[in-house]
Amino acid sequence: MAPKNDLLNSTIGEGSVFEGKFYISGSLKIDGKFEGEIKTDEELFVGETGKVKTNIFAKNVVIAGTVIGNIAATEEVRLLESAKILGDIKAPSVNIQRGVVLQGKVVITGNAKKDPSKVVEDSYNSMSLKAVEDKK
Repeated sequence: MAPKNDLLNSTIGEGSVFEGKFYISGSLKIDGKFEGEIKTDEELFVGETGKVKTNIFAKNVVIAGTVIGNIAATEEVRLLESAKILGDIKAPSVNIQRGVVLQGKVVITGNAKKDPSKVVEDSYNSMSLKAVEDKK
C-alpha cells in the first residue's frame, strides 16, 4: 500500500540512484536505489524495486523492497511479503506478512512510554508472594 497522494511529496523513481541526506516534510516513496540518511515526519514507503541502505526514522514505514539498516517508527512498521531487511526494527506496532525475509532485532513498544524490558519485568514481578499464598 503506497502512501496517500495528499501526503506523498517526494519520490525516487525506479532506475534512479540517490546518495546523501534526505530530510523531508511529508512522505517519501523509493522505487530506485538510495544510500545515505533519511528522516521524515510522515511515511516512508520502499517499493518492491526499492533498494535502501540507511537508518530510517519516520512516523510510519512500509517496506516492500530491500533495506539494509535500522528502522525506527513512531507509529507503525509494515513489512509486505516481498520485503527483505537486514537491521533492527523499533516501533509501537509491527506488521509482518508471510514471505518477509528479516535478520535483526525487533522491539515492539506498544503504547508503553517506558523501556519495553522494564514493562515486561514489572508485569512479571507484579504479583506478590502474599497474593500467591492467599490464592491457595
